[in-house]
Amino acid sequence: MRVNSRFLPAVMAAAISAALLASGGAFAAEVDSNRLLNADKEPGNWMSYHGSYKSWHYSALDQINAGNVGKLTEAWSHVASRANRGLQGMPLAIDGILYYSSPYNQIYALDGATGKMIWTYKQKLNEDLVARQTHSPYNRGIAAGYGNIYIGTLDGKLAAIDAKTGVLKWETKLVDSEKLTVGFTGAPLLVKDKIIIGAQGGEWPDRGPIFGVNAKTGEKVWEFKTAGGNDGTASDARNTWGGDSYKTGGGGGWMAGSYDPASDTVWWGTANPAPLYDWAGPKYMTEGPRPGINLYTSSVLQLNPDTGELKSFHQVLPHDAWDFDPAQGEFMMIEKAGKKYVVHPSKSGFVFVFDRATGKPVNVYKGVDAINFVKDITPTGELVGRWDPAEGKHVNLCPAIAGGYSWNAGTYSPKTNLMYKVGFEWCMDLDIVKTEPITEPVVQLNIGANFTMHGPGKEKPFGHIRARDPVTGAVKFEIKYPGAVPHGGLLSTGGNLLFVPEADGMFTAYDASTGKKLWSHNNGQGSNGGTISYTAGGKQFVAVMTGWGSLVGDGYGDLWGEPWKSMPKDSGVLKVFALP
Repeated sequence: MRVNSRFLPAVMAAAISAALLASGGAFAAEVDSNRLLNADKEPGNWMSYHGSYKSWHYSALDQINAGNVGKLTEAWSHVASRANRGLQGMPLAIDGILYYSSPYNQIYALDGATGKMIWTYKQKLNEDLVARQTHSPYNRGIAAGYGNIYIGTLDGKLAAIDAKTGVLKWETKLVDSEKLTVGFTGAPLLVKDKIIIGAQGGEWPDRGPIFGVNAKTGEKVWEFKTAGGNDGTASDARNTWGGDSYKTGGGGGWMAGSYDPASDTVWWGTANPAPLYDWAGPKYMTEGPRPGINLYTSSVLQLNPDTGELKSFHQVLPHDAWDFDPAQGEFMMIEKAGKKYVVHPSKSGFVFVFDRATGKPVNVYKGVDAINFVKDITPTGELVGRWDPAEGKHVNLCPAIAGGYSWNAGTYSPKTNLMYKVGFEWCMDLDIVKTEPITEPVVQLNIGANFTMHGPGKEKPFGHIRARDPVTGAVKFEIKYPGAVPHGGLLSTGGNLLFVPEADGMFTAYDASTGKKLWSHNNGQGSNGGTISYTAGGKQFVAVMTGWGSLVGDGYGDLWGEPWKSMPKDSGVLKVFALP
């Protein structure tokens, strides 16, 4: 279903147009597929969630650099309303205009140099539904193109907002959220004339759909069901679920993937199957709530962006029994020694290096140390020595449910040829319970276990940022976090800087070659969102999303005490920095 535009009164529209002209910005109307293909040629802009189709989260700007970053000061800030669980998205910056989203599907357009408000958009939501959701009310990103700002909504819609006026142009209902209590929280990806977006859902009886929508009209073009494959196809995926257990679902591709223009292929990660934990343990192929390997959950998919056709795939975790899936969507396009790779730091704590041509792993290495759910993974991606915990109590399964790597963005710098990613060293104790299969949507999660997180052995949890060769895994240096570990998105720059939003509220710049701390600023609250750099009026700015209270951050108070026990979870501020 598509809903037609709502129009502002003429006087208000004229006032907004005047504000736009005064700002001097060119706006997202000029963003199209060709401009996104050449995003690297525009280092002053940040036009998509990952910065470009290479997904490096890297800015080539160097006006702010290792030599002068010590002079960096706060230029302006913007406070979001209703910022429950903070700002978790990634801002966009296009021709001097900064756009960002906040909880309850609100969007702001601001003058990138001054922070002056241009427009605000607030999606009309089903508030009763949102109040019942567990993964809510945050939004983790937006997309721009063809004159629109696109956002997936908590109640299952894809909405297109006019980039000049902030007026709703169209919205398309894609998920029956009122029945399923799942919607969209991750960023859409614009590929050619399609908006691609994946729904939430690893623990719900939904079949994890990924959608392709006409970016200009809002018409749904295709849908790919990750749990069991599409109905009526010749796929054998359905046979990898015993009986009708594919209806238990899961597999949501909830974060934006990447696009390889050379092969015209979208790379997308999918979530775990439901129920998350399986009481059958090692008998999972023939017993339990979902017998079999459960395609295409916990997989890396390669899709045709025009049709949604599955080109190839690699199931990272056949019959995922741990929630260590690749749905966080980080797929970096890396070239080394004349070969093209896709590098994916996965929630399991392993880093997968795929051959970009075949879609198959050619190397897998440990990114974190606390891993024991398998003994190893071969370079071709096969699991060695699985630990499939059955019904009952289990201790010290590593990593913890929050993952060795979380969904927050890492970064790759072509200047240093290093990848930087926050790693978590933590484990959990489990009590797996026998549950009845849920094949019809209900208002509940289907997890199948209770768990307690802690550090490896008897230690406190800890973590690190390891700067490493993304293909071989060789570590050049490490930034250690003996206490609370950052949970915000990283940024590397052409000024040889690595920006890190720390969990305690400090925003820090490190030398990207050595890991030496060069500068820090107290933002007053921790960060779960992203960091970007852009130019406005010929000046470089660095913007970071702040605000605490994600499903991971909610547990920091129990693990590390203050200041996280007292840190507000209803506050979100966009902070923007520049040289004097």
